Amino acid sequence: MLTLSTLDMLLAINEGQLIEEVIIAILASPQLAVFFEKHPKLKKALLKDIHQWKKSLQQRVKETLVPTMIADEFALYQQTQSLGNAIFNQQVERILAELNKLDSSFIEEASQLIKTNKPFSPAQQALFIQHWRISLIFQVTALHKALFDQEQEQLLAELQERLALSGSLSNTFSENERAAGRLWDMSKGVLTKTPFDEKIIQRYSDFLDQQPELHKLASLLGRSKTAKSLPEESVIFEPVTIVEKAPDTTPEQVNGIGLSDDILRLLPAELALLGINEIEYEFYRKLVEKQLNTYRLQGDNWQERTVLRPVTHHHDEERPRGPFIVCIDTSGSMGGFNEQCAKAFGLALMKIALADNRSCHVMLFSTETVHYQLSSSNGLQELIKFLNQSFRGGTDLSACLDNVAEKLNSPAWKDADAVVISDFVAQRLPENLINKIKKSQQQQHNRFHAVTLSNYGKPSIMKIFDHIWRFDTGLKSRLLRRWRQ
Repeated sequence: MLTLSTLDMLLAINEGQLIEEVIIAILASPQLAVFFEKHPKLKKALLKDIHQWKKSLQQRVKETLVPTMIADEFALYQQTQSLGNAIFNQQVERILAELNKLDSSFIEEASQLIKTNKPFSPAQQALFIQHWRISLIFQVTALHKALFDQEQEQLLAELQERLALSGSLSNTFSENERAAGRLWDMSKGVLTKTPFDEKIIQRYSDFLDQQPELHKLASLLGRSKTAKSLPEESVIFEPVTIVEKAPDTTPEQVNGIGLSDDILRLLPAELALLGINEIEYEFYRKLVEKQLNTYRLQGDNWQERTVLRPVTHHHDEERPRGPFIVCIDTSGSMGGFNEQCAKAFGLALMKIALADNRSCHVMLFSTETVHYQLSSSNGLQELIKFLNQSFRGGTDLSACLDNVAEKLNSPAWKDADAVVISDFVAQRLPENLINKIKKSQQQQHNRFHAVTLSNYGKPSIMKIFDHIWRFDTGLKSRLLRRWRQ
């Protein structure tokens, strides 16, 4: 079966220009104009999707089959192109009958041309073929319009859902342009958002704003290791040899067909225009506008060139900040206010991860472990599942830390920060697990943080952590914080 993309190529239709018109129409829609004005940080992120939109539309054109009637008419058109003048005059009535059978939009014009010009001279035959080609182009362009109208409608519907979601969450996650971009990417995975989903994220974001000390603690932990690279004061220029591909002055071979005003490389079909008085001016118009179909010739030449490039040497470079693994205790003792604090803290670390282009993986542990990848493409769905999780059960800190230590053995988790949020009312850790954690700290440069929400954690457990961050959730401390506000 003939695809729309193949027919575009055979008829020399510029499908790229048609796709550009669709993109321009989408960007000019009132919904986007209002959205860009309200959320300027998300504008850059959305515009990055334009390339993907073009690829999607191109793929859709490649997959779309041409209707049988148009495909059959094009096959008849190709057969007619190859006929000599004498045979064409013999078969012109049969061609007209075939066009009538195919219900072609060219039938009326073809009948008029046959009535006026029969028998056809070679120039009149070329004119007949040219008019037929124009008719086919109109039909194929109409197919494009119908297809692109459908795709534009679907794309705008998807964009409206993503715009609504991203707009409602922009105050929560759009700390900088990088975070806004990550939010926009994740919104693609949540096209069935319900008001409840939005409310639960907003509720914990509001709770975090009401607990400035908790927010400050998350910020200190998340950005406790600053990646710096100190350049040397002197910049050294070093010679570098590069090999460049440049067009040769002498063309070597035919490289395709293009549009130009090069008379020496004209296609025969274009020369035929000069022999027909009625369309001779069309030839001169195309010549002036450099729109004549010509053979494209090209040659290549590889050249070596030595250039001086500035090279800045760095020293005393600190280790970069890696991903987050956030382990949250969901035992019964962590219910109530502790649960709110733990979930809000996880949300705060996710915001930092998005802003700093870091991964954020959440592990909920009690008697079993549940995993959520908050920085993945469907991170918003994962976040909603995490925030809806209930806290009840026992505490199996050893199993969680063992799971974390195994995960940190992977190169992808080098320089990761493991954050454990708990009241640390748990059993002692096995000696082999303690050794495994120390090995991870020394060899993989991983850091283990403890965020304790209680004053009753076991000191023996706390010794393994590089940093201990305390946030007292007792009633007295909560009242004092409220009074200070």
